[in-house]
Amino acid sequence: MQEPPHTVKLIDLAGLQALFDALTRRGYEIVGPVHRDGAIVYDRIDAVAELPAGWTDQQAPGSYRLSRRDDDAVFGYAVGPHSWKRYLFPPRQTLFSVQRLDDGGLSFKPEPIDAPKRAFIGVRACELAAIGVQDRVFAGGEHVDPAYAARREAVLLVAVNCAVAADTCFCSAMDTGPAVRGGHDLVLTELIDAAGQRFLVEAGSALGRELLAELPGPAASADDIAAAGAQSQRVAAGQTRRIDAAAVPALLMRNLEHPRWDAVAQRCLSCANCTLACPTCFCSSNQEVTDLAGAAHRERHWDSCFNVEFSHLGHGSVRDSVKARYRQWLTHKLATWHEQFGQSGCVGCGRCISWCPVGIDLTEEVAAIAASDAGGRP
Repeated sequence: MQEPPHTVKLIDLAGLQALFDALTRRGYEIVGPVHRDGAIVYDRIDAVAELPAGWTDQQAPGSYRLSRRDDDAVFGYAVGPHSWKRYLFPPRQTLFSVQRLDDGGLSFKPEPIDAPKRAFIGVRACELAAIGVQDRVFAGGEHVDPAYAARREAVLLVAVNCAVAADTCFCSAMDTGPAVRGGHDLVLTELIDAAGQRFLVEAGSALGRELLAELPGPAASADDIAAAGAQSQRVAAGQTRRIDAAAVPALLMRNLEHPRWDAVAQRCLSCANCTLACPTCFCSSNQEVTDLAGAAHRERHWDSCFNVEFSHLGHGSVRDSVKARYRQWLTHKLATWHEQFGQSGCVGCGRCISWCPVGIDLTEEVAAIAASDAGGRP
């Protein structure tokens, strides 16, 4: 946070509610974190009181638990099982409908695009990076997905600088966090210390500056800004998982027959949990759904490279073993994604580690391959 103090405001919980009210007046549906069913998930909210005050998460390979904090921080957790992609790239979407006419012909009707105005509250730095990755996939090339582009255009992003890191986080190694560095309309930093609970608010867009001007609160002091910067540094220093993102692509591609692929395949259930929890994975399949009245529609739904049917061609599956499917996932995520989109497909959020039923850790797999690699360590 390098901006001078007059660009940063200081608000309290009432000021945060004032932000919610300003968003509502502008017609935004507010989506933010809530405590539900033993997890912190994203859902529609209307008031600050619905935020998960006083909760934090304990994560490890194959493990996610919530516990109480000793304060009432509303953003005092890392990330939960949900990612924002389910609002921009829904798990199931109707593409078009077909109706048989009386004369035997067919009438095709495109599905109207549902793109409500939404304000995402509590978007972390790694999640902003993930949204940027999906922007590149769905809206950054020659072939733009119109539904994604419309939803993305309608979204306002209120980010939050992380105050804690889960044991599974490695955003610092992927250079995507923990401090927010762009891609947001507003960014909050929650501070709780002897001075009380307060939020530093900075704008990252013209709309963000407009909203910031409406919020009650003084300019943040130099001490508050320094405290926010120190908090981000502590979070980064506290991350224990390491990976050399620049070296990994070459490492993996020269070790496609490494015995570690067989070892991990013996543990992997090919359940696709990692791809469903991942904020950047975008595999999908189309399905035709018909009824007895002569109507049909085509649906797009999430799929996964871990499903054997996903790579099924006329002669059978291209990747018919768990080893082949895991290798495809990891090499695409960390290596060949660079060739397709000019960046890594991993943002270091750690969801694939926490939500793997058997606790497979991609950083551990990379380290195991590197340990016996004659070409050098990542």
